[in-house]
Amino acid sequence: MMFSRFLKKLERIAQFNICIAHKNKVSRSKLYNVYSTVRCYQNGRFVCSSRHWSQSPTRVFGNRVSKAMKNEAQKALFDYLHHTRTLSFVDAEHISKNSPRFVLSLLSKIDDTRKEDISRSLAKFLRYNPINEFEPFFESLGLRPFEISRFLQRDLVLLSDDSVMFENFHVLCHYGIPRGKIGRMYKEVREIFGYENGVLASKLEGYERLVLSKPVVIKLVTCCPLLLVGGIDSEFVSVVNKLKGLNIGCDWLARYLSDRKTYNWRRILETMELLDKVGFKEEKLSSLLKAYPDLVGETSGNKAYIMFEKFHKVLGLEMNEIDKLVIDNPEMLLEKSVKRILEALKFLRYIKMEKQFIVSFLLCHMKLICSSSLIGPRAVWNRSKIGRDELCQIIKGEPLKLFSLASKSNNSRIELGSLDSRNAEKTAFLLKLGYVENSDELVRALKKFQGRGDELQERFDCFVKAGLDYNVVTQLVKRAPHILNRPKDIIKKKINMLTDYLGYPIESLIESPTYLCYSVERIHQRFSMYIWLRKIDAVIPRLTLGTIVGISNTLFVSYFVRTHPEGPATWENIKKASYLE
Repeated sequence: MMFSRFLKKLERIAQFNICIAHKNKVSRSKLYNVYSTVRCYQNGRFVCSSRHWSQSPTRVFGNRVSKAMKNEAQKALFDYLHHTRTLSFVDAEHISKNSPRFVLSLLSKIDDTRKEDISRSLAKFLRYNPINEFEPFFESLGLRPFEISRFLQRDLVLLSDDSVMFENFHVLCHYGIPRGKIGRMYKEVREIFGYENGVLASKLEGYERLVLSKPVVIKLVTCCPLLLVGGIDSEFVSVVNKLKGLNIGCDWLARYLSDRKTYNWRRILETMELLDKVGFKEEKLSSLLKAYPDLVGETSGNKAYIMFEKFHKVLGLEMNEIDKLVIDNPEMLLEKSVKRILEALKFLRYIKMEKQFIVSFLLCHMKLICSSSLIGPRAVWNRSKIGRDELCQIIKGEPLKLFSLASKSNNSRIELGSLDSRNAEKTAFLLKLGYVENSDELVRALKKFQGRGDELQERFDCFVKAGLDYNVVTQLVKRAPHILNRPKDIIKKKINMLTDYLGYPIESLIESPTYLCYSVERIHQRFSMYIWLRKIDAVIPRLTLGTIVGISNTLFVSYFVRTHPEGPATWENIKKASYLE
């Protein structure tokens, strides 16, 4: 009896010390261990662990957890972090609203499931059961449960116990990096969270000094956090200088970076140098990269070199023949295309096809090879019940049989003759654009392009006559087929508004082809307002078409119309004038 009273008294002392430790800037890990030990003696078992608090024994709800219950639990967690633990309002709010798994674990610790009792019960529970604050914190940064457990440490329970990490986290937040993206950075380059005061901020500023805008730096370090380790990445600087020399810039590169991929700047540089060697110089390389951004985003120069080496040593192709093949089929450098080409080469060599036939096959059907995944020869034998020699003879007689026999897609066996005769002209037009005969891609394109073949050709010619390179227009149309679905007169009018009225180069369409999808009225009104703001120096002089025309009316009024006292009146006059027309 006396021992039980002693434990209760000791528990209150430990809890009191834990609550005031933050004010005295004392690490509370030891106090926490004392507190946990007291709880263990009381209950006869451990109720929580500083390492896996949310994985301790829990009560399982018999009924589904309602949204109202989750909201009450989030509110209780926020109150605990903000008022009891004195975290900032923004930090406490983000953690409580972005750690759903931890919130559910909190709910499972209490018996009261009525909305009015949840908040009170959780407040009481948190008062006597300190949590490992790193669990909800890491979850709010985007880390998954199995990843969180790797980063929990027994001697670190409170966020203030690792003040250096928390300070560097705030540096990233204040710079503008989304909190939900910081988890990946912590996972991949944990060392940057141990930098001394000012180091991380100086590294971010160092990349801005490369004439990179702040949004570009944010996208770069989010997708490539290794850039923040060590000094300025020299290979990245080389890529930046290369892009500047092509008049592309890193704004273009940042648009195509993805935080779901990893990037190797040395390999990206290798790819750009490879393209330069095979004949893509300056303007050609610039147009190619704009048409095929994945050439930089995913291609490994090493893999392409391996493919070229096989062409040269195995098939006997000369380098000038390989260069011409790449120039005619730049998509063959994409990573998935390299894989498919090597698959086809392996297939043909396995069935002992002659080198001369393989070379001819590659030269004639490269686009189809790049768009088709093949199964192995043995699978073809089992599927078609034919042997190696017979298969070899069939492909020699009809080379395209390879794709109908070995394609991984059952829907790939499409004959051009089966298409509607009314699509004949349209099909001829699409084949000129580079679509592959007898392919799924051609069938899909026939559905996307609207109009007769001669009409599509006239619309296509509008862009070429306006000054765009034929190959650039080809890639633009394949990327955004809908731009050819407008009448020829409308296309011409929108091009004239872009070049003559707004004063933008025709190349602006490459980055914002959807501009052509908006109505003439909308384009004219937005351009008129933007030109007025540009004359009085109230707006950035060269905003993208997507920003001027693409944003919603509400945002346009907020970002453009209301930026000047006379803006609303001018906007109304512009709209009235367009209605009168």
